[in-house]
Amino acid sequence: MHDDLITRAKAWLEEDPDPETRAELAKLIDAGDVTELAPRFSGTLQFGTAGLRGELGAGPMRMNRTVVIRAAAGLAAYLKSQGHTDGLVVIGYDARHKSEDFARDTAAVMTGAGLRAAVLPRPLPTPVLAYAIRHLGAAAGVEVTASHNPPRDNGYKVYLGDGSQIVPPADADIAAEIDAVRSLNDVPRPDSGWETLDDSVLDAYLARTDEVLAAGSPRTARTVYTAMHGVGKDVLLAAFERAGFPAPALVAEQADPDPDFPTVAFPNPEEPGAMDLAFAKARETDPDLVIANDPDADRCAVAVGENDEWRMLRGDEVGALLAAHLVNRGARGTFAESIVSSSLLGRIAEKAGLPYEETLTGFKWIARVDGLRYGYEEALGYCVDPEGVRDKDGITAALLITELASALKEEGRTLLDLLDDLAVEHGLHATDQLSVRVEDLSVIADAMRRLREQPPTELAGLAITRAEDLTRGTETLPPTDGLRYTLEGARVIVRPSGTEPKLKCYLEVVVPVATHADLPAARAEAADLLATIKRDLSTAAGI
Repeated sequence: MHDDLITRAKAWLEEDPDPETRAELAKLIDAGDVTELAPRFSGTLQFGTAGLRGELGAGPMRMNRTVVIRAAAGLAAYLKSQGHTDGLVVIGYDARHKSEDFARDTAAVMTGAGLRAAVLPRPLPTPVLAYAIRHLGAAAGVEVTASHNPPRDNGYKVYLGDGSQIVPPADADIAAEIDAVRSLNDVPRPDSGWETLDDSVLDAYLARTDEVLAAGSPRTARTVYTAMHGVGKDVLLAAFERAGFPAPALVAEQADPDPDFPTVAFPNPEEPGAMDLAFAKARETDPDLVIANDPDADRCAVAVGENDEWRMLRGDEVGALLAAHLVNRGARGTFAESIVSSSLLGRIAEKAGLPYEETLTGFKWIARVDGLRYGYEEALGYCVDPEGVRDKDGITAALLITELASALKEEGRTLLDLLDDLAVEHGLHATDQLSVRVEDLSVIADAMRRLREQPPTELAGLAITRAEDLTRGTETLPPTDGLRYTLEGARVIVRPSGTEPKLKCYLEVVVPVATHADLPAARAEAADLLATIKRDLSTAAGI
């Protein structure tokens, strides 16, 4: 085993074009460090519907130039097999370690394969890349990003020509082409021949952002903004200036790109502590709301002041607020969300007489809904301009929520007042999540197996009226690894995360509310129910 491992590592080393990972791997081989080498060579980083994502480092189970060149060669072969013999591939990248290298390698591979490649001019938000695909009529797009993952990670996200992320069977077809790449020496990689785009694509994207706002709407809300050490700041500030909003007060420590993300444990606005600096800035400047993007700015987090404290709104709350705002503005078309998001969106759409659809988790599914006008996912993802960006977009979502806050401000009201109104109108929809991060992925598999073999019959004293194993698919959903429980006045979905080593359980309870005076009691009841469901579900899953 030891000799075989060293042999494979040496073979990898011979092909590796990156001096940094070569040095790293040579050191491990010289030391005979099997403990460190074994996990790196235990398989191959799998290309799936999220593309690739993993820790940076040498070896086939890490993100590195060798893995990226192979992925790019597989994608090029797939595109050619689909008839795109000289199609355009647009490439964007964030400011993480190695992102620019991976983007350049991808451009070289596409050019070497006879395709045309164009690279965005510098690290820019993922939605700018998603927009560029449609704007330039490209056959495909690649975004080099690990979104809100830890600093040591990077990733590779693939979009097809409709501007939305790949779904099956394209992922498996691309993976098969990647597997067919025998040696890096077989992949032509010229030093030039691709185009580096100028700012005209970004300018066109920014011009499009104006269209998400209503002509003549109030633009008075004051904001604090954090880019979470990512690439959102310049584009968001430009969009806000164009729109005529007051310039956001910046969280200076997190405003500029920094691949080490020094002020946060995880650069995700949902993680505990990530918003502390933004809240400190808010206490200093007393804005109407706090806005955060994740590092590639495709997500948007919103926080509001309540009793001299700042609190993050849940993704489901923002999702409902944006929906209500669009309905109020007379939006037509289909409202869509993933199955793990709050059922409140369906109630809002139904009352407005609008079509509504549920999809599997991920914007790759939401973006494909026919006639989509608005789509959202509880993980802070909102698509408010599907004709421009068929993906989540943290810039346009920030504009739209700030427009809503401005309109409410003119009436002497806040986002929280509107949430109260929605609860009285449709029932209080309270959501929570039980999320377990693991070192050992078998913990997740064991929990899923346990729930399948010994399914709970009740949670928090509420009978489970329907239990669905989503691996079989449903009338409206393709198969996915997940479980859905419908209870009297509640719903639970359990699934492994597609991008991180986590088991995720999504909980929702709906408590009827007669008047605004009943809201405090309803909130207390919902909080109690959610806490008890969480406890009972943990026990049932053995986590």
